[in-house]
Amino acid sequence: MTAIEIMNGRPESGGYKVDVSRGGHNGRVSSEWFSRPDDEKYLSLSDLYASVQSRAERSKTRTVESAAIRVEAHRDDPEKLALVLPDTETPVAPTHWSFGQLASLVSAPAAYLRQLPAPLAGINLQYGLTNHRAEQVKTMEVANGRTELRAVTGPDYGRIYDHELVAAVQRIAGDGVGDTRWKVPGVLDWSTGVYNPTVDVTKDTTTLYASDRDVFLFLVDDLNPIEAGTLPDGSPDLFFRGFYCWNSEVGAKTLGIASFYLRAVCQNRNLWGVEDFQEITIRHSKYAANRFAHEAAPALANFADSSPQPFIQGIRSARERIVARSDEDRTDFLRKRGFSKAETGKIVETVLAEEGRPPESVFDFVQGITAVARTKQQQDARLTMETRAKKLLEAAV
Repeated sequence: MTAIEIMNGRPESGGYKVDVSRGGHNGRVSSEWFSRPDDEKYLSLSDLYASVQSRAERSKTRTVESAAIRVEAHRDDPEKLALVLPDTETPVAPTHWSFGQLASLVSAPAAYLRQLPAPLAGINLQYGLTNHRAEQVKTMEVANGRTELRAVTGPDYGRIYDHELVAAVQRIAGDGVGDTRWKVPGVLDWSTGVYNPTVDVTKDTTTLYASDRDVFLFLVDDLNPIEAGTLPDGSPDLFFRGFYCWNSEVGAKTLGIASFYLRAVCQNRNLWGVEDFQEITIRHSKYAANRFAHEAAPALANFADSSPQPFIQGIRSARERIVARSDEDRTDFLRKRGFSKAETGKIVETVLAEEGRPPESVFDFVQGITAVARTKQQQDARLTMETRAKKLLEAAV
C-alpha cells in the first residue's frame, strides 16, 4: 500500500504500518480508560449526551446565604447528615464530592469531619456556615429518586454544563462511531506495528466517558492518515489527527480541549507518536460560559476543519533544516539549548540506534529528545523534556 493510495482513499482492511518509536507518548486517555467502571463508559455520543442532558434537566442551581443553610443530624442515625436549604423544608443529602466542597468553602477539614458521628460533624459544619466570610454559596441539586446536593461552589462559579461540551463535539463528530470522519480510535498491533482503525466500539474500546462529576471524550480521524515525510526505509511516516476534551459541571476540574497529531493508539488507549500537542483550558470563573462559546468551541471546530498542510510543512522544514554535521556540532547544538552532558549523549545515541546514523536535522534531534523523554520515570521531567522538543520543532518552521 503506497502513500498515494492512503491519501486518496481509506486504508485497506487490516490497517497501515506506523512507526511509534518517533514522537511523544501521552497516557492521559489510558488513565481515564483504566479508571472508569463500565457504568461510566458510553458507546456513542448520542448515548453520552442523553445521559448528561437528562441529569442537567433534573438539576437546579441557586445562590443562597451561607448562614441560612441548616445542618440536620440525628443521634439515632450517626452516619446520616442532611442539609436544609432556604425556602424549602425537604432536606437534601450531600454527595461525597459536595460535602468536601462545602467543608472546603467554610475552611473545615472534610476528612476529619467524615470520621466524626453525624451530630458532631453537623455542629462543626453549622458553625462554619454561620461564620462564612463570603456569606453566599451557589448550590446544585439533582432529583434522582431523592434530592441530592451535587455541588457547592462560590457565588461567582461559572458553570459550563457537561452536555454543552458533548453537544459541541457532536456538531463535528456526529455519533462518534464512524458516521463522520471523527470516531472512537482503532488499535495498534504491537506484534506487527500495524494500526487498525476499524474496531468495534465496546465497553473495552470506547473512549467516551462520564461520571457523576465529569465528562471525558477522545476521538480521532484515523481513517484518513496523513503522510508527513518518509521513514529510514523509505515507507511513509503516517499520522492522523486526534483530540480529547473534558469538563466538570460540579467543579471537580476545568474545561479543556487538547488537539494533536499522533501515529497510533494501543489497546490500553495510550497515545503513541504524538506531535504538535496544543491545549486550551478554561477555569469555571464568572465568564467561563462566554469563553467556552467564543474560544473553546470555535477552536474545536477550527481544528476539525483545518488543513494538515501547516503541520506537514512544519515537519518537512524540520527534516530539511540541517544543524549538525559533526559530533562537535551535535554537542554544541544540544548544550546551547540547555541539555546536560548526560542528556546530550543519550539523545545522540538514541537517534543513532533508531535511525542508523547520528542526528543532523532539527527533526532528528526532536525525535531523539522525545524518545529519551519517554524513558523518564518522573512525569514532570518527561513533560519538561517533551516541551523543549516541541519548542525546538516550532522554531524550525
